[in-house]
Amino acid sequence: MPSAERPRRVTVVPGGPVLVEGPVELCTPDGEVVRSDRFVVAVCACRRSKRFPFCDTSHRKRVRTQPGNG
Repeated sequence: MPSAERPRRVTVVPGGPVLVEGPVELCTPDGEVVRSDRFVVAVCACRRSKRFPFCDTSHRKRVRTQPGNG
């Protein structure tokens, strides 16, 4: 089936990004349109990425608390 007729696959990764088959254009909340020609694009779902709207794996960084500190 030609790609124009095939639906795009979107995979939601628990605790991680949303993976979208590319190429894609993303519209950010401030109205900017960004494009990626990659085969699969990782879209940030946590808004911690310094490359937002693209994921930079910042969701993996967690602040650890020591026992007794809250």
